[in-house]
Amino acid sequence: MGVVNVTPDSFSDGGRFLDPQAAVAQGRRLVEEGARMLDVGGESTRPGADAVPAEEELRRVVPVVEGLAGAGATISIDTSKAAVATASLDAGASYVNDVTAFRGDPELAGLVADRGADCCLMHMLGTPRTMQDDPRYDDVVSDVKAFLEARLAFAVAEGVAEARVMLDPGIGFGKTLEHNLELLARLGEIVALGRPVVIGLSRKAFLGKITGRNAAGRAVATAAANALALERGASVFRVHDVPETLDALAVAAATLAGGWPLTPRTTTTT
Repeated sequence: MGVVNVTPDSFSDGGRFLDPQAAVAQGRRLVEEGARMLDVGGESTRPGADAVPAEEELRRVVPVVEGLAGAGATISIDTSKAAVATASLDAGASYVNDVTAFRGDPELAGLVADRGADCCLMHMLGTPRTMQDDPRYDDVVSDVKAFLEARLAFAVAEGVAEARVMLDPGIGFGKTLEHNLELLARLGEIVALGRPVVIGLSRKAFLGKITGRNAAGRAVATAAANALALERGASVFRVHDVPETLDALAVAAATLAGGWPLTPRTTTTT
């Protein structure tokens, strides 16, 4: 899943793709590099981020979704607002990635159900503005697992087909370095819920704390962490740097499959 942030303030690439044409070009480049999904977002969820009005979020994302609808990848809209999801599904998206797990807008679950869209429900402690203010858990993995299980049950009760739901433990969303590492180490417990697990750790601050590198220099650390997540059962990998992660996943998958020969992966790049 390649990240297409149409925002001025995302932690890693804020402002780079605020222009719709630049965002569409970036999305198409990610597809050429091997991304099978594109996650388009118009509201930053970095720690401390302010909320964005629906009208502004719509202005940012709808032209980009329209421009990427024929790019050869599943288009995901990264939003917690039913109005934004509605317009994006109309424009060509077929997947809703909600960091609030259907808590932010009471109409979103019903919309996803009615439209037959796929979705991802993520764990977040608090809101982006507050989530990193001294996050605490009894047991981070057990707490996150219980939350995701409850939100899955809610979605199904609202009419969303269970087969259309993926789950995300929310690496970096109200977690310390130690919490993130514990979730990665015990990711199999989240996988045991029986739904595909999305892992979103691309360029995040905890990788910088381990490596000492800034956000732009964390592609290798991202790839290494995603290879570990694959071994523990993750299915979807949300990243900014597609080639590095694909290479790491290819090597990890070959090892887990019992060795070579495997058909070499080929991609084109611009």
